[in-house]
Amino acid sequence: MNNIERRDSELVYISDEKVFEEQKIARRLTQKLNTMDRSDFDGIRSVVKELFGKSDGAFVNPPFYCDYGSHIEVGKNFFCNYNCTILDVGMVRIGDNVQLAPNVAIYTAGHPVHPATRNTLYEYGIDVTIGNNVWIGGNVVICPGVTIGDNAVIGAGSVVTKDIPAWTVAAGNPCRVLRKITEADRRKYFGGRDIDDEAWEHIQKIEEKASDPIRFPTAPEA
Repeated sequence: MNNIERRDSELVYISDEKVFEEQKIARRLTQKLNTMDRSDFDGIRSVVKELFGKSDGAFVNPPFYCDYGSHIEVGKNFFCNYNCTILDVGMVRIGDNVQLAPNVAIYTAGHPVHPATRNTLYEYGIDVTIGNNVWIGGNVVICPGVTIGDNAVIGAGSVVTKDIPAWTVAAGNPCRVLRKITEADRRKYFGGRDIDDEAWEHIQKIEEKASDPIRFPTAPEA
């Protein structure tokens, strides 16, 4: 196998000239993205669509950095805030309605632990998967091979080294599950505060009119 085939099979590989040629595409597009007029929302969406392997109305607040872009697949309503980095040596698959806060880093890339092996320049990429309706807090690091389940929330500053189940709030270094998300959370926001009546009435109208049921899922009971 050549190094591109090895890389895409989650085997160790070396970044040779053919690998670098693929990376040049992403570098040109991220350079374009990161130097655009920040108020050109339509232009930003257009470049993001060209950069990502799959997207549907995705928006990224520049600056943004990635290795390939073509290894990033996002669903509907993806939002990525400022200064995020995705090292997409392996595939990064992200579901619908996912939000990344500033400074989120998703790493599929890694290197052998032993220095003698590492110094041969062999490296690897292991896929990362993030489900639907996931919110990733600021300064979160997601490590190679991690899967985050649907409707999960990852607290700011977490380092996610293992899979996180659906419908949970998780945080820490290493990240661990703190509690389940239930219907009791539906009218809550910061610090357990209740959403006010005016906003809650509007929210209910939005949910009633929604044609896409995945956007407004019902949580399991506690």
